[in-house]
Amino acid sequence: MNELKVFDGFGHVLLEVAVALAPLLLLFLILQVWLLKFSRRRFIRVLKGFVLTFLGLSFFLQGVYVGFLPVGEIIGKTMGGLEFGWLIIPAGFLMGFVATFAEPAVRVLNYEVEKASGGYIPQQIMLFTVSLGVAASIALSLWKVWLGIPLWYLVIPGYVLAFILARYSSPSFVAIAFDSGGVATGPMTVTFILTMVLGFASAIEGRDPLTEGFGMIAMVALSPILAVLSLGLLFSRKEKQDERHHAEV
Repeated sequence: MNELKVFDGFGHVLLEVAVALAPLLLLFLILQVWLLKFSRRRFIRVLKGFVLTFLGLSFFLQGVYVGFLPVGEIIGKTMGGLEFGWLIIPAGFLMGFVATFAEPAVRVLNYEVEKASGGYIPQQIMLFTVSLGVAASIALSLWKVWLGIPLWYLVIPGYVLAFILARYSSPSFVAIAFDSGGVATGPMTVTFILTMVLGFASAIEGRDPLTEGFGMIAMVALSPILAVLSLGLLFSRKEKQDERHHAEV
């Protein structure tokens, strides 16, 4: 059995993360001298945050390279080669839900939405809404690969529906919805689910991973938009019912 080299190539990952964070650190130092002028205690806290971010990103990316990418591809190829390969569709729904539920960017957005709305839009409701939307889009992407359906058959009607829903949603939910589509395509989804879909496409005879496997990220970006806009319509309906109830009272 080949020995798993967990830290193989870790030095290159450290260099990549350092190069990515260096401009941010340099900008912060310039602003600290020229404009911010934080106290020494707060300045040191920010520097500690940079160190933790550097270490966190480095370990995460290394885990992606040695774990997420190969495992996702193996799962897709293995299930695509089974007699009942369609079982990957419900499995993809479950994994998509879990991956989005654990996505840090989604949780940050939901927290900010709850804070900005004064608790009117609870972050737990937003979290489940976005997670279910992404899960459905991943299941739909796998179904597309299974049947060989062209991507534009799904994306174009989806965005048409999104603009129709936006027409009847409140401006706040429209803004939140389109931001939700961006944060849902985070590292958890891209690194694990995308490789699984590509592996699934490569395991099915007659499917080209370049044309069938890719496109899943477009579906993931679209699905939270539809889910959050639908949630906005439910909130609007509830508001009208409450107004009608108060008027009757």
